[in-house]
Amino acid sequence: MKVFAIGSGKNPLTPEQKQQYMPSEVPATLKLYLDGKIEQHWFRLDPNAPGVIFLMNVDSLDEAKKLLGSLPLSVANILSFELIEVGPLLPLGLLIQ
Repeated sequence: MKVFAIGSGKNPLTPEQKQQYMPSEVPATLKLYLDGKIEQHWFRLDPNAPGVIFLMNVDSLDEAKKLLGSLPLSVANILSFELIEVGPLLPLGLLIQ
């Protein structure tokens, strides 16, 4: 199943938070990517809504919650995720009938 995980932070990371969390956040996120759980990833450019967006390939929403909940910024309650299950655009099938 495909899931968009929209990560939102309450505030941009401070330099201290970057130094504290990013050395573990980046490898943890990279591991999810290399394991095929994060298929694509983006950084949100809106300065009023710092965060990330992941397109995930998971078996369930519970799996996505568990994986994202284990990331250091999630554990520290700095980043939270909205999860949206997505699938094929089924009305396109009308074009080939």
